Amino acid sequence: MRAKQIAPTMALLLLCSALPFATSGSARADVREGDVLFADFEGETYGDWTVEGDAFGPGPAKGTLPGQVSVDGYSGERLVNSYYNGDGTTGKLTSPEIELTKPYVNFLIGGGGHPGVRFELLVGDQVVRIARGPNVNPGGSEKLDWGTWDVSDLQGKKARFRIVDEETGGWGHINVDQIVLGDKKKSGIANERELTIEKRYLCVPIGQDRPRRWVRVEVDGLVRREFEAGLREENDAPTSRDFVARIDMGDWLGQKMKFVVEKADEDIAFAPLTFSDDAYGEDDAYNEKYRPQFHFCPRYGWTNDPNGLVYHDGIYELFFQHNPFGTQWGNMTWGHATSPDLLHWTEKGDAIYADRLGTVFSGSGAVDVANSTGFQTDPNGPAPLVFMFTQNGPNMRYGEQASQNLAYSLDGGKTLIKYEGNPTIPWMIGGNRDPKIFWDKNKERWVTALYLDGEDYALFASKDLKSWDQLCKIEKLGCSECPDIFELPVDGDESNKQWVFWGGNGKYLLGTFDGETFVRTTEPLDAKWGGNDYAAQTYSDTPGRRIQFSWMSGGEYPGMPFNQQFTVPRELTLRTTPEGVRLNTYPVVELETLRDRELDLTKKVGDSGVEYLAKSSDASSVDLLDVEATLKIEGDETIVVAIRGQEFELNAKEKTIKYAEVVAPLAVVDSKVALRLVLDRTSLEIFTNGGLSQIAKCFVPADDNESAVLEVSKDRVESLKVWTMKSVWNQ
Repeated sequence: MRAKQIAPTMALLLLCSALPFATSGSARADVREGDVLFADFEGETYGDWTVEGDAFGPGPAKGTLPGQVSVDGYSGERLVNSYYNGDGTTGKLTSPEIELTKPYVNFLIGGGGHPGVRFELLVGDQVVRIARGPNVNPGGSEKLDWGTWDVSDLQGKKARFRIVDEETGGWGHINVDQIVLGDKKKSGIANERELTIEKRYLCVPIGQDRPRRWVRVEVDGLVRREFEAGLREENDAPTSRDFVARIDMGDWLGQKMKFVVEKADEDIAFAPLTFSDDAYGEDDAYNEKYRPQFHFCPRYGWTNDPNGLVYHDGIYELFFQHNPFGTQWGNMTWGHATSPDLLHWTEKGDAIYADRLGTVFSGSGAVDVANSTGFQTDPNGPAPLVFMFTQNGPNMRYGEQASQNLAYSLDGGKTLIKYEGNPTIPWMIGGNRDPKIFWDKNKERWVTALYLDGEDYALFASKDLKSWDQLCKIEKLGCSECPDIFELPVDGDESNKQWVFWGGNGKYLLGTFDGETFVRTTEPLDAKWGGNDYAAQTYSDTPGRRIQFSWMSGGEYPGMPFNQQFTVPRELTLRTTPEGVRLNTYPVVELETLRDRELDLTKKVGDSGVEYLAKSSDASSVDLLDVEATLKIEGDETIVVAIRGQEFELNAKEKTIKYAEVVAPLAVVDSKVALRLVLDRTSLEIFTNGGLSQIAKCFVPADDNESAVLEVSKDRVESLKVWTMKSVWNQ
C-alpha cells in the first residue's frame, strides 16, 4: 500500500525497503532501504504542519491548480503547491520538529526561484539551509526535481522544515514534495562512464520499461548530446519493445567522451555501450508483427510530423520528427530517409539534434537554386538544400522560447549544417512554429508561412532566408500548427490557378497571393474529417505535381520498438464540384507499382449480403491490398462495406461515409460511388470519387483474420479489382 502522510514521530520509525511509490512524470520518488520518509503530502490536510496565510490552500494539491502550467515530477497524487488562487497569495507552512538522524535531506522541489519563495531548514529559530525552484523568467517548467541538503554537521539536532511564499508576481509560488532523510544524496548524483569514441555511432541499449533519466554525452567538458531515456541494465533481457539507439558522434572520432546518467546511483550496472560504423546495424528489422509494410515508419522510436520534404536529383528527401530514444513523444530530432520513388525508403540516421536553442520541432526544405543564401561556395557543386525549422527551448530543461532556425546541406542532404546566425526569426508570440518555405519566382525571394498562436498564422519574406520581414497575417483558420501554402491549377488548367493555405488538421483556404498579401476567397474548408491524419506537408521542387505526406497520428502498435506511421504519399489537385472548387487527395500513381497480383475472386451471395473471397486458401496473403470498386447506390439506401473485416458505411440519404468514429462527406454521382481502398497491416485509407473525400484510420489487426476480402451488405458492386501488395521492406 502507498504510504500516506504520517506524523514525524512515526516517520522516525519508518525504515523503508521497497515502498511501491506511484510517481507522476519522470521523477522517481523511491525510498531506499534505511531512508526515513518524513512527509509525502498524500493526505487531504497538512496534518501536524502549521499553516499561515492563504497560499497553500486547505491541503496538499492534487497536481496542477487552476490557471497553472502543467505540474509534473511530483510523487504520488498530491504535493505542496502554493499557486492556490494564483501567484498573488502568500503564506508559510511549517513542520513539527524532527531529529536529524541521517547525513542528507532529499526533497522534490520546483516553481519559483525568487528570494520570497523558498524551502527552509530551521534549527531553533535559525535558518540553516535554503532551496528554491529554478524559475524567475517567463517560460520555464513546473517540473519538480530532486534537491539535497548535506546535514552531516547537524546530526542529532532538532529541526523543522518551513515552506515560504512571500512573492506575488510571476513565478511567485513554490512546489515541494517527498521529504526524505537518507544516507545518500539524490541531487547531483550521477552514473558516469568514460569511453573513447572508436566509431561514428554510439550504441545505447534502450529499456522501454526502465525509468527515464536525463543523459548527457560530454566531449572536452562540453555537452554534445542530451536526452531523456530509459536505459537497459546489464542483466535485463530485452523485450520486443526494446532497441539500441545510435547517436552520431562522428565529429569527435578518436576523442574521449563521458556518458553521464543523471540521478542514477554510481553502482547501477547499465548495459554496455558500444560503437558502430553503421547507423542501424545488421539486425533483422521491418519484420515485426505490426510493422506497416508499405507505409513509412522509422526502424525504431517515435515519429510524428513529416519535415523538410524536398525533391532533387531524382531523390525524395524525407525528414521527420523523431525520438531516437523511446517510443513516446520527446527528445525531438529530425530523422532522415531517402527514396527514389516515394515508396522504398532507406533510413540515414538522425540529421539534426537539439542544442542550446532547444529540441528540433517541425519545418520544411527546398532547393536554393539561385544560391540566395551564399552557402554554396563551390561553383561546380550541387545547389544547396536549405531547411527552416523551429527549435523549442522550454521542451528541454533550459533554453529560449520557440524560435525559427536555418540549416543547409552542400552534399545533397547527407549532412545538415546549422546556420551559425540562428535564430533567424526570434520568438514572437505563443508557440510560434512550423515554418513552410517556398521560393517566390515573381518577387525573387523566399516566403515562409508560420503558425503564430491560437488559430492565426502569418507570411514572411526574405532575400536570403536569414533575415525576415512580415508580409501579412492569416487569421481564424479553424486550426493550429503545421501551415503549408502552394498554388494549383483548377481542373488541370494552367491558366486558371488558385492558392491553397493549409493548417495542421486539414482546414484550408482558397485564395490569391500577389507576393505581399494572401486574400482568402473562401471560408475554411475541410480536407480531413478526423481519424489518424494530421500535420501533413507537401514536397518542394516536384515538377508538375503537389505530393503530400501526413502523420497517421494516434495509431497503436503493441509491443513494438517503433510508434506511429505516415500515410501513403498522395497527390493534391483542385477540381470543380457542385459546391465550388475543392481540394482532392489521391494516392500517387507510384503506389500501383507495388501491386503484386490481381486476385481471382469468388462471389458468394447470402442473406446478409455479398462476399468476395480469394480463391487462394492462404488468408495471410491478402492482408495487404489495393482495391478499386464502383458501387451502384439506389435512392437513399445505406450500404455497409468491409475489407478484410474493416467495416465502413455509405449513407446516400445523409451523404456521408462513416468508418469507426470518422464521418466524411460522400457524393453520389450518377447513382454511383467510386472507391479506392488501400489496406496495410495496421491501417486503411479510403478515397471516394477520385479523392473528393478521404479517411485515413489505423487499427490493431486480429491475430487470426478469416474475413472475406470484401463484404457488401447489398449486391451493388458494379466493378471490382483487387490486388495484393508487395512489402517495401523485404524485396
